Amino acid sequence: MTLAGNVAIDGRALWNDIIETARFGGTPKGGVRRLTLTGEDRQVRDWFVATTTALGCSVHHDSMGNQFARLPGTDDSLPPITIGSHLDTQPTGGKFDGIIGVLGGIAVLRALRESGHSTRHPIEIINWTNEEGSRFAPAMLSSGVFAGVFTEAEAMAKTDRDGVRFGDALDAIGYRGEEMCGQHPTSAYFELHIEQGPILEAEDKTIGIVTGVQGMRWYEATITGRDSHAGTTPMPMRADALLVAAQIIIAVNEVALAHAPDGLGTVGLVENRPNSRNVVPGEVFLTLEFRHPDDTVLDAMEADFRTRLEALCADAPVTVDWARTWDSPAVHFDPACVEAVRQAAESFGYPAREIVSGAGHDAAYMAKITPTAMIFVPCAGGLSHNEEESATEADIAAGANVLLRAVLATDARLAG
Repeated sequence: MTLAGNVAIDGRALWNDIIETARFGGTPKGGVRRLTLTGEDRQVRDWFVATTTALGCSVHHDSMGNQFARLPGTDDSLPPITIGSHLDTQPTGGKFDGIIGVLGGIAVLRALRESGHSTRHPIEIINWTNEEGSRFAPAMLSSGVFAGVFTEAEAMAKTDRDGVRFGDALDAIGYRGEEMCGQHPTSAYFELHIEQGPILEAEDKTIGIVTGVQGMRWYEATITGRDSHAGTTPMPMRADALLVAAQIIIAVNEVALAHAPDGLGTVGLVENRPNSRNVVPGEVFLTLEFRHPDDTVLDAMEADFRTRLEALCADAPVTVDWARTWDSPAVHFDPACVEAVRQAAESFGYPAREIVSGAGHDAAYMAKITPTAMIFVPCAGGLSHNEEESATEADIAAGANVLLRAVLATDARLAG
């Protein structure tokens, strides 16, 4: 145990929670497949309810399925200080992405409960629905509704690749609540997360003091050519959609490299149709994204890609329909909350550095409506969204220590 004043974080109990929750959707390779609004998601949500209720919390969920576990404060009329992240994973996800933000929050509640320490503000842990966006795009869908970025109606109408509606999937696991999403006050928001990148590990830092989140844009494209026989269609007469898709993938990479070192470009999903070994592909669907800390550079990257795409289409016997499906501008976190994280790391003597998040997080939307900050801890090799994702018990406990002390400092500051 490590003391924060008279409050103790139990790092071993936190680690045991990580191992226990990895059972829900656990894979043979040691990772986790827990897609949002599936049976596995329902199981871990049920665990969240049971665990936080046992700590003396009241628990409810809103109309988007977001879960809230509340430990009362001495002045329970005050808006809560919130701690959150998500319990859903990628199709081949790891044990740590997202969930340590929820479990770290539970560790804070456990520390407060066991020490008898009372905060003036209520403390709430939030599990956000569909943070990953791997089943229902875009990512951070429910925190986006909470912050007013998306309407609930458009979120409920989202469909997965099998045509299942978000609203129907939410009803199927029994987690649609009566409180309207967004009708829930907050005083501040903190999120603990693995870095999902290599910087902290490479620099031997224990804590990342996250100052903001880089901008990111998602797009979808459909390339339409013509199915034809692979053995009888001469090369000059082909309308090969997959060939053009390959050129688009190269163009995305070239755009990112042209805006180095911070520009990033990725094609993450490709569906080739009819996907037969002896048919020239007639249609390809793909997703692509660009990221950069500066929104003006993102504008330039999008314009650069558009120019390259127009040149490709001019010379190819196919049509390309593409559209931006998600735009998350760069975010700058609240200076006072960031400073609370900085001072907490310093008080423990943890090696720390400022860092901008390259990945999207629910904190990016929460920052629009409440003072927000994030805490990063290292992950091995910077690897995430992978079954081999790994972080150490000591680093996660350190992150929870910083989370605890930053929350207590914020409670004292706001009470003062």
